[in-house]
Amino acid sequence: MTMEASDDLPSRWPNGARCVVAITIDFDGPSLEVGRARNTLGIYSHGRYSAKCGIPRYLRILQDASIPSTFFVPGYDAEQHPESVREIAASGHEIGAHGYVHEGWDLGDEEPFFLRKTHDVLTDLLGAPPLGWRSPSGHKSARTMRELKRLGYIYDSSDKDRDMPYMAEFDGRVHDDLVVLPNNTSSLDDFPFYRVSYTPPSDVLAHWIEEFEAIRDEGGYFNLTLHPRVGYGSGSPARAHIVKELIDHIKSSGDSCFVGLAQLAKWCLKSPAQWPKTPTIHPAEEVS
Repeated sequence: MTMEASDDLPSRWPNGARCVVAITIDFDGPSLEVGRARNTLGIYSHGRYSAKCGIPRYLRILQDASIPSTFFVPGYDAEQHPESVREIAASGHEIGAHGYVHEGWDLGDEEPFFLRKTHDVLTDLLGAPPLGWRSPSGHKSARTMRELKRLGYIYDSSDKDRDMPYMAEFDGRVHDDLVVLPNNTSSLDDFPFYRVSYTPPSDVLAHWIEEFEAIRDEGGYFNLTLHPRVGYGSGSPARAHIVKELIDHIKSSGDSCFVGLAQLAKWCLKSPAQWPKTPTIHPAEEVS
């Protein structure tokens, strides 16, 4: 179906959509606890829920909605749960890299080793290399981007500094073969709601609908980050159910397009000049 944006808001997205929507899921299984030298039992067993319950639940939701998604998978979780990762791929969803043991510290000179390790794990498991990466903890540098580019990645979804995609800049220049697809971990991520403020799912749904409508009004880019764990994640029934309701609401708009991030990255890379890091401010918008 081809969707048309309103006359006063030309579409920049695939299929003439007014708003582009990415439902992204960070696997975050036991790798997070293992990377912090914790056992994965008792109080630290939340990550084991992902492969057992959270991932299957989301695969059902996505199948029922007939929409694509992007799953970011740590290398350790892929090694421990290869059947889950293969099922994600077999269901038609993209798999991106997400650290090895969900590193929550600056890796320094070891970073290229860990990036390559997870890259190789996912490539061997799936028969094709991942095209995208999301930092498991927010750590990122020019060294990160150099290694991602060497490995053939076409996008990174780690930064939080813009509402829209933009071409990567590092080592003093713009790279027109690597796009940044920002993720908003403040208001479009389940972690702060379920781990910090302990917000009820119904209130989280209301907030995400408000965010979607505001982004849609601007003809923008909606990138939601979910975790299929329990604890701080959205893996449990009530929390997963509101994601289904959100998807239904977005679909009811009739003018929004669901995409995997690799699909979106390829779209942006067709015309890199349209995606600058610093957006143009027209004279009428300038503030003295």
